[in-house]
Amino acid sequence: MRIAQVSPLIESVPPKQYGGTERIVSYLTEELIRLGHDVTLFASGDSITNARLEPIIPTALRLENRTDPLAAHLLMLEKIYLRSSRFDIIHFHTGYMHFPLCRRLDVPSITTHHGRLDFIEWQPLYEEFREIPVVSISDHQRSPIPWANWQATIYNGIPGESYNFRDQPGSYLAFLGRISPEKRVDRAIEIARKVGMKLRIAAKVDKVDVEYFETRIKPFLKGPEVEYIGEIGEADKDDFLGNAYALLFPIDWPEPFGLVMIESMACGTPVIAYRNGSVPEVMHDGVTGFIVDNQDEAVAAVEKVGGLHRAACRRVFEQRYSAARMARDYVSAYEQLIYNYNRLRLVG
Repeated sequence: MRIAQVSPLIESVPPKQYGGTERIVSYLTEELIRLGHDVTLFASGDSITNARLEPIIPTALRLENRTDPLAAHLLMLEKIYLRSSRFDIIHFHTGYMHFPLCRRLDVPSITTHHGRLDFIEWQPLYEEFREIPVVSISDHQRSPIPWANWQATIYNGIPGESYNFRDQPGSYLAFLGRISPEKRVDRAIEIARKVGMKLRIAAKVDKVDVEYFETRIKPFLKGPEVEYIGEIGEADKDDFLGNAYALLFPIDWPEPFGLVMIESMACGTPVIAYRNGSVPEVMHDGVTGFIVDNQDEAVAAVEKVGGLHRAACRRVFEQRYSAARMARDYVSAYEQLIYNYNRLRLVG
């Protein structure tokens, strides 16, 4: 198949540091190439890929600190339109901004939603474009718009060779991601202090969350029991997660997937996660860690997580969350969509 992958331009593909959507786009693109498909990637020019790269801007928007990110994305959509006849299918990862274009393309398209969908302002938009074929990354993610044209739920996957299994636990608790109100690093700090273990925090702070970080979190980062190491890249995740005793994922929002959970599983490190969003889907409670509903349960989970088998965490990852499995699932969705598209054209 001739496949176009369309990435957001906020980060490069893959991201230099933190970045979930662009990382998944990278994994999927490379796996599709390994399967023998002809892939073109629309992304920032600093992306690294074995696909044919169509660079829209020289470097990712976050690095350039542009004031109007919409302009670059609209330019990308026009370039996709002009080149659309080259592809059998176009796979968008850019939210909803391309929906009007999809109605005018003479080639099938599919959209993976990577974020939350429960914003009330979006309801009229998704009602209008309800025919657009979409993919969810968890069943829970669908709940705000169950009537959308869902083609499949395809769980995110990552390459297992990027994460080394460690059969022995480390001595610290880990928090990895963003420092923001919904990620609740404050809960992680409280849990670590209650169990008397060191907490290592590897997290970025977006501009919108700087005040929250400075006023609500930074005062609690003093002392030897909490170590804030800042934002880390892909190369550092393996050691950070693999050498941890457990990963704390104390979220307070409808998480669409939670990539860090499967990254931790790949290392054999169990996860202690709050029951929100996709957590009950992604986690295997009592095997890959524990799902909790409050701080007391989280503290108790830390105290019993040492009884879990780290090999079981890795085994669940290999069975459910590999990049190869993700790519095969997408190929099946592409093939079905192309078949349906061509059949309707013949009937029409």
